[in-house]
Amino acid sequence: MRIRSLWCLVTVLLVLGCQKNNQNPVPNIPLDLTIDLGLPSYMNLQGVGGYSYVNGGSKGIIVYRRSIGEFVAFDRHSPADAEGTCPQPLYPDVNNFLTLIDSCNNAQFSLYDGSPIQNSTYGLRQYATQFNGSNLLRIYN
Repeated sequence: MRIRSLWCLVTVLLVLGCQKNNQNPVPNIPLDLTIDLGLPSYMNLQGVGGYSYVNGGSKGIIVYRRSIGEFVAFDRHSPADAEGTCPQPLYPDVNNFLTLIDSCNNAQFSLYDGSPIQNSTYGLRQYATQFNGSNLLRIYN
């Protein structure tokens, strides 16, 4: 009986946790693309700390290279702009490129991990990345 109760509790927590993730106001657009880091348009991603824009998602994607083998990809649709009415997608602050700016809602987000810094309850919608160790980066959900 105790195992059954524990199992029910774990199931309820998992369901509630999944619902919490689905509350992000940025649309979850299906995505599966691969970019070639050797192309001139992605040259900034060849070095650690570089970022580049990629077409896809709700309002485009920004990819940031955290380390030699680790990349993160976030939708440029601000969670503070749930309806998507702001004409400008998120962009890096000129004084600190690791901070993304939402010019319509005065919100800020971390490019490093997507967390909200100011004026937003939700963090950025993140896409999974898979690096082949050479020059191909897959971005998907």
